[in-house]
Amino acid sequence: MKAVIFGGGDIENYEKVKKYLSCCSIVICADSGVRHAFNMGVVPDLLVGDMDSISPADMEKVQKLGVKKQNFPSEKDFTDTELAVCEALKLGADEALLLGALGNRPDHSLANIFLMVSFKQQGLELKLADGNWEMFLIDEPVEIEGKEGDILSLVPITPKVTGVTTEGLYYPLKGETLLMGPARGISNVFLTSAAKVEIEQGLLLAVKCTEDEI
Repeated sequence: MKAVIFGGGDIENYEKVKKYLSCCSIVICADSGVRHAFNMGVVPDLLVGDMDSISPADMEKVQKLGVKKQNFPSEKDFTDTELAVCEALKLGADEALLLGALGNRPDHSLANIFLMVSFKQQGLELKLADGNWEMFLIDEPVEIEGKEGDILSLVPITPKVTGVTTEGLYYPLKGETLLMGPARGISNVFLTSAAKVEIEQGLLLAVKCTEDEI
């Protein structure tokens, strides 16, 4: 089961993210993230959070439409976005896509990125996305769809990632070690419509940007 979650961060172009809603089973909004759903004409299945940033107009619409809500206190150990992802997991999702994950709060943005790690350990594959980019984790061999000219960056989020081998990218890696910190894996380029990445040990954060974002 796949869930789409709207966070309260930025979404640059609603038309470009509509594709992610076509095959999801449930839509969950984290607090003010409900504005994105409403702006796209989507009625969410669930609204989660302490409701401290949702606008009065959006809350009125939530009430009018009868959207199910789960209210939490403002003093809590989890962000509203994390609570929304938790609910997706509880409802049986094994995949989730988070829109509106990044914005002008770098602390929240980083926290949302690292949610991918904690939820992967719980059996949920979480991906972050916007209109021109997708962000996901790699811990096993994977083939990544794209098109010629797209950008793929590979960022270690463990102290080192060993045995990194790539195919279909301009700068090939052949069984190499990438270390956390140096920017060695940034801005590789798709040569074809798919790229392959293999690793032996560690965890990579992959960021794929479409050509018009370069």
